[in-house]
Amino acid sequence: MFLHSLKIGNVELENNLILAPMAGVTNQPFRMICKEFGPGMVCTEMASARAIFHDDKKTNRLLNIEGEKRPISIQIFGSDEETMGYAASYASQFADIIDINMGCPAPKVVKNGDGSKLLLDLEQAEKVMKAVVKNAKVPVTLKYRKGWDTNHLVAVEVAEIAERVGISAITIHGRTRTEFYSGKADLEIIKKVKQAVHIPVIGNGDVVDEQSAYRMFQETGVDGIMIGRGSFGNPWIFQKIAYFLTTGDKLPEPLKDEKLKVMKHHIALAVKEKGEIAIKELRKHIAWYTKNLKNSSEFRNSINQIETEPELITKIEEYFETL
Repeated sequence: MFLHSLKIGNVELENNLILAPMAGVTNQPFRMICKEFGPGMVCTEMASARAIFHDDKKTNRLLNIEGEKRPISIQIFGSDEETMGYAASYASQFADIIDINMGCPAPKVVKNGDGSKLLLDLEQAEKVMKAVVKNAKVPVTLKYRKGWDTNHLVAVEVAEIAERVGISAITIHGRTRTEFYSGKADLEIIKKVKQAVHIPVIGNGDVVDEQSAYRMFQETGVDGIMIGRGSFGNPWIFQKIAYFLTTGDKLPEPLKDEKLKVMKHHIALAVKEKGEIAIKELRKHIAWYTKNLKNSSEFRNSINQIETEPELITKIEEYFETL
C-alpha cells in the first residue's frame, strides 16, 4: 500500500524510498553500498553552486556519479540566481534530478544566506527556484525545513511557491533550522504540506526503522520517504523497510558475516575512489557499522591510527572473529 513506484517529472523511481543527501556522508562509495539494498533513488552530497560556477576541482569530484546505478539526484546549494542557474545547467549534463538545498542548518552555510537561511527570504527563495527550473534540463526538486524557527513556519507557503514555479517534487524535513536535529520531527506539518499541493511530497526526519517509516506514511500521507541518519552504518534499512511495508513482517538483523562483507566492500570502493587517504574518512562509517557490538568502543579506538587498507581489513577481521 505505502511502497510503490514514484514519478518525479519524467523520472520514474522503482520505489519511493530515497537516500537523503548528507554532507560528508553520501559520497560515491556510500551511495553505491546503499544502492545494493534497493532505494528508489540516492542523492549526492550538497555541492556549492558558487564553487561549480568557478570550476572548483574538489566540488566537481562531488558530482562524479560515473558507474552508479540510476536514478541519481545531485543537490546544489546557494542563494544567488545566476550561480544557481549555472550550476543547474551544468549538473543537468549528468544528473537525473537536480535538488535545491534549502534545509542545511550548518552555520558556515547559513552565514552566506544559503541553505535554510533562504526560509527567511521567500522572495529570494522563489527567484532561486525559478532560476534552477529555467536552466535545468532535468526535473527539479526542493529539500527544505518547516521554517527557520517557530516564529517563521513557512512550510506550506514554500510548498505552494515551489509548485507554482515548476518544481517537480518537494522533500520536507519536519524541523526548524534552530532545532537542527533535536526533538522530534513534526509529522503534522508534513501532512499539511502534503494536503496543500499536488506535486509529490517526500517526508523526512526521524525515519530510522520499519515502524518510523510506517508512521511517516500513515500519519502524513506522503508520496515517499527520505532516509538520512537512519542509514548510518545501516544500508540494510532500505531493504528492511521495503520488506516490512510489503509483508508486515521484519527481516532478521544482518549476520556478522554479512556485515563484515559489506564493510570490506565499502572500504574497497572508498580506496578505489580516493586512494588510502579514504581510510581516515572511513573511521566514522566503521564506528557506525560496529555501534552496539561487543567491545565496539575499544575496537574503534584501536583503528584510529591505522592508515593503510591491509592493516584496516586485518584489524576488522580480527575484531569480527571475537564476536
